[in-house]
Amino acid sequence: MTTLENRPGTALLVIDLQVGVVAEAYERDDVVARVAGLVERARASGTPVVWVQHSSEEFPLGSPTWQIVPEVAVGPGDPVVHKRYGDAFEDTDLEDVLAGHDVGRLVVCGAQTDACVRSTVHGAFTRGYDVTLVQDAHTTEDLSAWGAPSPADVIAHTNLYWGFQEAPGRTAQTASAAEVALT
Repeated sequence: MTTLENRPGTALLVIDLQVGVVAEAYERDDVVARVAGLVERARASGTPVVWVQHSSEEFPLGSPTWQIVPEVAVGPGDPVVHKRYGDAFEDTDLEDVLAGHDVGRLVVCGAQTDACVRSTVHGAFTRGYDVTLVQDAHTTEDLSAWGAPSPADVIAHTNLYWGFQEAPGRTAQTASAAEVALT
């Protein structure tokens, strides 16, 4: 029940599933496999798959670390949004891409939980989108040496609080990769 008018569609938003971003990610292979399954299901149902790629000094545009992981392929008709900020809506064409597909609901997966995933789900929600975070298809690296909780705790906490977000006319929820609705 998005607040965006005439936007009944759903899209799978895959955030920063890039070689360098997930190189040291918690449960990397399991998360990548679940995302691959979501991509396959989305394509089979006709749900758009929208890819987000982050570039920075650490992940220069076009570099090996910037590439999408080899286990999952961007499809010929899949939109790819390039970003430089945590929130994938900031200074990108993501809103135009989603509007072009009449999308008012996002199913979100990818990396990193405590950075770009969190920023983007909040950015989408404040812009009027319904947002479902796939609770077992997002990950982060271990930043506990710098005072962060363990990756497992970061993921669990993000899933916990996202399930309790509220705003007029919008829904925020979590679901496992196996149970999430992609239409």
